[in-house]
Amino acid sequence: MGMMDRSSLCRSRLGIPGTGSGFVAEAVESGADEIFLDLEDSLAPGEKLPARDELIEIVESRDWTTTDLSYRINGTDTRWWYNDVIEVASSVGDKIETLIVPKVRSPSDIKTVANLLASVETNAGLDVGSISLDAQIETAAGLNRVTDIAHASDRLTAVIFGPADYTASIGASHGATDYPGHYWHYPLSRIAHAAASADLLAIGGPYTESDNADKFAEACQYERALGFDGKVVIHPEQVETANGVFAPDVAEAQRARDIVTAYEGAGDDVAAIEGKVIDREMYQMASRILEKAREADII
Repeated sequence: MGMMDRSSLCRSRLGIPGTGSGFVAEAVESGADEIFLDLEDSLAPGEKLPARDELIEIVESRDWTTTDLSYRINGTDTRWWYNDVIEVASSVGDKIETLIVPKVRSPSDIKTVANLLASVETNAGLDVGSISLDAQIETAAGLNRVTDIAHASDRLTAVIFGPADYTASIGASHGATDYPGHYWHYPLSRIAHAAASADLLAIGGPYTESDNADKFAEACQYERALGFDGKVVIHPEQVETANGVFAPDVAEAQRARDIVTAYEGAGDDVAAIEGKVIDREMYQMASRILEKAREADII
């Protein structure tokens, strides 16, 4: 189980409740790049303790070798988080790709989870570092320190935006329709920059109007334009759109292949395409696009 990098394909992350065994088959068949089982916002306080056992049963009930599987713990400011780590990772950590940490406010939140997870992995006979971490930014405090958070641990693979809780954190008027420009441009841009500075994936938060396909596609397109790699989805019907928007199209993939071929074939000479010099940064970007295109079977 290896760490992801920015070349990895993570276009759609479909979340289902940790108690949602009835949703698993549809989720697996949806084509989502990753499924995550949730112990946090989708569950009431009284459901959280029994949900761990149900989540473990879901993981043990099927073969996950062809599906990236993650789970989201409760925030480190709650009474549930450490047993979310210990019980689940101890039981089924060998099948878990990533542990998602919500409401991350500072690098210490990530370091705290990483330190506990190292002990759990050791006691469970897993390689230390085998389970990745993702940081979900959902508060003003977290956004203020998002760059430091992105560099907090070698386990990190992605930074995720959580728009609903962020709205509450800053006291915003949710869904202001007359706002000039994109409502979440600032936090999305900060997260994209922070993620890129640490070579992590940037993942957009959920779009809750699952029946508004056009608006969902628009949200995906905007986030991709800002440098995002994928999006959290809350319904299998959203997967196809996210997978399409966050993957290179055929023309992008072909141009990326041409750039990579020209750069790698230039040797000590100056590499160029269509009269334009190919620098190392252009080559690296083209390499990422080409890798994603290959993972998506576009080229």
